[in-house]
Amino acid sequence: MDTRPLLIVDGANVVGSRPDGWWRDRAGAAARLRDALLPLADQGVPPELPPPVEVVLVVEGAARNVPAVPGVGVVAAPGSGDDTMVELVAAAPDRRRIVVTADRELRARVGALGAEVHGPRWLPRDG
Repeated sequence: MDTRPLLIVDGANVVGSRPDGWWRDRAGAAARLRDALLPLADQGVPPELPPPVEVVLVVEGAARNVPAVPGVGVVAAPGSGDDTMVELVAAAPDRRRIVVTADRELRARVGALGAEVHGPRWLPRDG
């Protein structure tokens, strides 16, 4: 059994929270977010989330083909990204689960399953 905390990042929501031109290249923006998340596997998010951490980025739509890299898993949602994140939380009931999103409905759904929820600003500034 994996005892590392599971950090699930709502790719579309986090990318969309920063008006940096992401809409011109959604897949590129998701890849940049994935790369910015790399240090979190080994460093965590001090002081709330000590390392090591399993980091999972959930992508959908135009970003669906962004590949995983060592240190950051990427899950391409077959339909709703929100539903996929709820499934990931539900599948790991014995682990600490942290979901990063600003989506109110998703926050309520994963919170009801016992996940901790943080908004996009909780991530390190370049993440």
